[in-house]
Amino acid sequence: MNSIAEHIADFLKEYPPFNHLTFQELSEIAISIRVVNLEKHKILFQINDALHDSFYVVASGVINLSVIADAEETLLNKCHDGDIFGLRPFFAKNNYMMTAKAREESIVYAIPIATFRPFVANNSEVLNFLLESFATNTPNPKDKENLRGKLISDNVYYSDKQSEMQYFQSLNYNNSPLKTTITRTVIEVAQLMTETIMNNVVVCDNDMPIGIVTDSDMRSKIATGRFPLIASIDKIMSSPVITVQENVSLAEAQLLMIKHNMTHLCVTQDGTNKSAVKGIISERDLIIAQASNPGVLIKEIKRSQTPKDLKQIRERLADLIQNSIHKNIPLSHINNIASEINMALIKRSVELSILELGSPPARFAWLSIGSQGRKEQLLQTDQDSILIFEDVSPDKYRDVKDYFLKLGKRTTATLEKIGYELCPNGHMGSNMLWCKSLTDWTKQYNSWMNTPGENSNDLSSIFFDYEIAFGEQKIEEAITNTVFKNAKNNTLFFDFLGNDALRKNAPLTFFKNFNVEEEGPNKNKFDIKTRALMPLIDGARLFALNYNIRGINNTYQRFKQLAITDVKNSEIYLNCAEAFLVLSKFRTIEGLKNDDSGQFINLNELSKIDKEKLKSALAPMKELEELIKSKFQLTQFS
Repeated sequence: MNSIAEHIADFLKEYPPFNHLTFQELSEIAISIRVVNLEKHKILFQINDALHDSFYVVASGVINLSVIADAEETLLNKCHDGDIFGLRPFFAKNNYMMTAKAREESIVYAIPIATFRPFVANNSEVLNFLLESFATNTPNPKDKENLRGKLISDNVYYSDKQSEMQYFQSLNYNNSPLKTTITRTVIEVAQLMTETIMNNVVVCDNDMPIGIVTDSDMRSKIATGRFPLIASIDKIMSSPVITVQENVSLAEAQLLMIKHNMTHLCVTQDGTNKSAVKGIISERDLIIAQASNPGVLIKEIKRSQTPKDLKQIRERLADLIQNSIHKNIPLSHINNIASEINMALIKRSVELSILELGSPPARFAWLSIGSQGRKEQLLQTDQDSILIFEDVSPDKYRDVKDYFLKLGKRTTATLEKIGYELCPNGHMGSNMLWCKSLTDWTKQYNSWMNTPGENSNDLSSIFFDYEIAFGEQKIEEAITNTVFKNAKNNTLFFDFLGNDALRKNAPLTFFKNFNVEEEGPNKNKFDIKTRALMPLIDGARLFALNYNIRGINNTYQRFKQLAITDVKNSEIYLNCAEAFLVLSKFRTIEGLKNDDSGQFINLNELSKIDKEKLKSALAPMKELEELIKSKFQLTQFS
C-alpha cells in the first residue's frame, strides 16, 4: 500500500462508520480514493448536477451545504473533518438536491460508491449507521454535539420530523407485475416485455419468484453477445430475488437495494420467496415516493396560487395519514408531520388573502387555537383561530380593524374551500369578537382569568391552546406573557378550569360498560371526543398552566413534560400520555373510515380485543381526576 493510501486509512479509522471496518478493509478502500483539493468558494457539486460516482469525506477545511429556497440561498450544514456528505447516489438516481461549496481551502476524499458498497452490504454496523442516520436525518445518531464524523443527509427537503415520516412512509408499487416461467427463451421474454411496455419481468415457478430480468440484463448480457437470443431465461436472470412484504417503507426499500446492489425488489404474500408474487418495487418507485414526501408537499403549498391547489395537497395529506396509520407508525410522528403541513396550509391561505387585499396596515399574528393550536388535527375537523393586530392610534383603529376583518373572512373562506369546516361556535379570526388589537386581547385574557365566573359564557379553554401560523412572533409572546402572569397563584382561575375539566360525563358506567349516546343520530355510539379525549386534554392544559410550562401545547407532549416537572406523579402523567395516543388513534381510524371527525365510535364494529384496549386506555383518567381534586381547591365552581 502506498503512503498516501496508508495516510487516508489512518485518517478514516477515527470516524464512523469507518471505525467499524478493519485496517485491512480500510486499506482496500483507500487505494481507490481520490484526493480533491478545493480552493475557497470552489463548488464540488450543485443543485441539479448529475450524481457523481463517489461520496465525500472532509479531510480538512470546511464545506458548506446549501439549497435555494424562496429565491434565497439557505445554509443547511457545515461539514468539518471526518464529516460524510454527498451520499445521495446511494439512495436515489435523480440529481443533487443541494450545493457543496468550500468555505475555505479544503481537502476532501472522494470514495467510489462501487468500491464502498460491498462493505455496506457485509458489515451490519456500517449499514446500521446509514440506516439510523437516514431514518432520523440527524448527524451521527450515536454522537452528541462535539463529536466529529457526521453523516449529512442529502434529503434536504425534510426537517427532522418530516424525515421520520418519510422513513416510515409506505410505497406504492406495480401490483400487476409481468411474470414468466423458466422454460421461456430470452427472445420470447424480450418480445413479451416489448409488447407490454415493461422494463422488468419476474421469473416464477408456481407463481413463486425465482429470478428477475430487467432491461439492463438484456443490454449487458444479450446485446453484448455474452448469451444468444435462444438461451433459456434462467441464464440471464438475477437470482435469488430479494423479496419484501407489501408494507415495506421507502427507507427500508432503499437500504435493501443498497445492501444487495439491486434495482428491483419483489413483493410477495408473506415477504419470502416461498409465497406468491404480488408486485415489483423499482428504483423509479422510490424516486416517485420521494416526490410525495412531506417536505415536497410543503414546497408545493408555498407555490400554490388557489384554494383548489391547496385542497388537492390537503387530500394528499389525508392519504399520507391513512397510509401511516395502516403502517402502524407511532401517532406522535404522524401528528408532527400533519401539524407542519396543516400550519403551512393555513399560512399560505393568509398569504393569498394578503395578495388580494394588499399589504396589512399593521403588524399582526394569526393564531390557530384548539386542536390546530395543539397540533392534534389529523382529521378534517373545523377551524379555530384568532387574529391579533398591533396597537394603533385611535383615529386609525376602525380602518385597521376593518382590513383585518376582511383578511379574516377571506382566509376562513379559503380554509373552508380546502376542507376545514367553519367553527360552529364562531371561534375564528373572521369574527369581530376574535379579531382585535393586542391591548384588547390583553384585556380579554385578564378578564377571563381574573373573573372567570363572570365571563364563563364566552370563556372557552381552547383559547389557551394556540400556535402562531402567520405573522409577528412577538405578538404571540406578549399573549403568552399575559396568560402566565395571570396564572401565577390564581386559585380562582384554576378552580374554574379544574371544575371544567371534571364536568365531562364519565366514559364508563358503574359496571364498567361504555357510556353511549342514548338518543339522536349517534344512538348507542361512544363519544370518544367528549367522554375520553377532552378530559385528558383539559387535564394536561390545567397542569401545564399551573406548572408554568410554556411553548408546549400538544397534549401528549404536555404530559411527557409534566412527568419531568412533577416527578412525584410522573407515572400518572406517563399513563395519560400513552392513553391519549391510543384514544386518538381510535378516533382517527374511525374518522378516516367514515370521512368525518371520528367523534362517535360504533362499538359494534370493534373486535373484543379492541374494546378491551379502548377500556384500558380509559383507566388513567380516574387517576388524573383524583390528582386534579387533590391539587386544586375546587370549591367555588363545583
